[in-house]
Amino acid sequence: MRLKITHSTEYSYDAPLQYLLQRLRLLPQSGPTQTVSSWAIKIDGAREEVRFADHFGNDTRLVSIEGGHNTVTVEASGEVLTRDTSGVCGPHQGFAPLWLFAQETPLTTAGDGVRGLAEAVGKGTDIERLHRLMAVIGERVAYTPGTTSAATPAEEALALKSGVCQDHSHIFAAAARAMGFPARYVSGYLMMDAAVEQAASHAWAEAHVPGLGWVAFDPANGISPDERYVKIAIGRDYRDASPVSGILLGQAQEKLAVTVRVEQ
Repeated sequence: MRLKITHSTEYSYDAPLQYLLQRLRLLPQSGPTQTVSSWAIKIDGAREEVRFADHFGNDTRLVSIEGGHNTVTVEASGEVLTRDTSGVCGPHQGFAPLWLFAQETPLTTAGDGVRGLAEAVGKGTDIERLHRLMAVIGERVAYTPGTTSAATPAEEALALKSGVCQDHSHIFAAAARAMGFPARYVSGYLMMDAAVEQAASHAWAEAHVPGLGWVAFDPANGISPDERYVKIAIGRDYRDASPVSGILLGQAQEKLAVTVRVEQ
């Protein structure tokens, strides 16, 4: 499937900025599940300082602003040819060792709730257990925007029984690690059936299964990602793979507007 994607992010401020540094992870890469046909990143109101591949292999760009600007716009757009591999993403590659993805992070620390979730999955093959884990998370944690934030840990979202795709992915990663599987967080895009225009990008998780390699699971939608998904970045949790993050110096108040369009 050929998908056309446009991801626009606009930051506006009520006063000139003293200093702003943004980290962008907005460039998809070709791999077993996708081939990037074309892609461009346009930045207005800021300058690119450096670009590099981070230790997870994500294309990363640092852009900065120093005084005089009240608006910054970043637009990533292009076309990606996707393939349905039933969620199988292939063997582990890259500089980050596999054991790194078995470690907890502040957002994916397993408490009593997550460990109980892992135990509730029961016995079976690795794939059967992970699919049951995905289903149980979907049943126990309702998709409810506004109840959590980017700083909400997996254990807290599970206790709230509500959250968004980011929370589902953190809970899955935390529980999969408690079950003995290395796991990682994935940020990207999903072509939705009901809407071309969306308010945000998407997130899901992958677990490393012996004999198969990385296998993707989307607890928010209860499926393994198919040809409607485009992967942008990976990491241990949201902080490692967020599309846009940064630091702001000064007293200016920020207003954020995001538009994502994904269409065939």
